[in-house]
Amino acid sequence: MNTQMIVDSVLVLVILLDLAMLAVSRLATCIRLFALQSLLLALLPLAATTGRGEIPGLHEITVAAGALGLKVILLPRILLRIIRTGEIHQEIEPFIGFTASVLVGAGLVIGSFAVTRGLPLPVDRISDFLPPVSAATILVGLLILISRVKAVTQVVGFLVMENGIYLFGLLLLEQTPLLVELGILLDLFVGVFIMAIVVYHIRREFDHMDTHLLDTLKEA
Repeated sequence: MNTQMIVDSVLVLVILLDLAMLAVSRLATCIRLFALQSLLLALLPLAATTGRGEIPGLHEITVAAGALGLKVILLPRILLRIIRTGEIHQEIEPFIGFTASVLVGAGLVIGSFAVTRGLPLPVDRISDFLPPVSAATILVGLLILISRVKAVTQVVGFLVMENGIYLFGLLLLEQTPLLVELGILLDLFVGVFIMAIVVYHIRREFDHMDTHLLDTLKEA
């Protein structure tokens, strides 16, 4: 199996993990699926460089290591800790049911493949699947963000959207300065850290993590 087939297979797995995250109700399982997806994406820059017959340089290694340390190890640990302390382990009544979510997600995937065909893209892209998988991952992340009730799952949706943006960035990996890549990872960490604080305070004040119940708050 050549490198091109490996990259295409990884991108197909990314799509399947997108749909799997829409189908599961257990928060811990959803977080672990995100971590697995992030692991696959973290290795893509190294696979792309190796596929061109080159040795991965500092740029590719740093981007891969940053994504691995932040999105595969650190952020999932933070979210799993929030679940353990909050004693809430399942998404009970999402705004859109799990079966309907998978069907909508499949439609988004099909639409992404149809729309991205006409996009002007770099000639030396690592895979023809990269643009549609990127767009589909962003849209699935947005669907998770707006269709789920638990604050932790909404954070996962935000992170899945970032995975899609990360995939788009791989189209121009060589043209993007390393400091910009590291700045994006830092912004992601700060954003999720703030979200974790918000989730903690929601849990402490209201004894739940259902964000839709915040609509009932009234000014005293």
